[in-house]
Amino acid sequence: MNTGSDEPGEVAVAADNTDKADKADVPAGAEQSEQGLGSRAPAFIKARRVLHLSWQVGIFVVGLAVVVVGIVMLPLPGPGWVVIFAGMAIWATEFVWAQLVLRWTKRKVTEAAQKALDPRVRRRNITLTVIGLVIVGALVGVYLWKFGIVMPWKIKDQ
Repeated sequence: MNTGSDEPGEVAVAADNTDKADKADVPAGAEQSEQGLGSRAPAFIKARRVLHLSWQVGIFVVGLAVVVVGIVMLPLPGPGWVVIFAGMAIWATEFVWAQLVLRWTKRKVTEAAQKALDPRVRRRNITLTVIGLVIVGALVGVYLWKFGIVMPWKIKDQ
């Protein structure tokens, strides 16, 4: 699989030129993002092809089940997107394509969060929210003025 290069036969791997002294200075999150792409299965599993293949099938099935549950949760109550990303994280422990998708997703979420914190964007969003609330309030006021509040039960008869 050629995921990180234009040359045939090459595989995408993050450069690992640091020794243990340098890794002590790196925060935990940064160390994980610089880790090489590929399987994170234990060495004894990687050493046996049949065991490694069955490990990958198991990881794929578990990740698929979690992603399907997340998709089902999208229209139903529940944290659908969180569960879908959890399934992607399960796949990312074993598959390069999932690691690349997860890195891209993390980058886009970080960019969106930074954009949302921009003062001009926040001011615009607050202004649009206030305008929307004023319009809804005016519509509710007009409805109440025209039709009044009608209770579904008769209080005067009791």
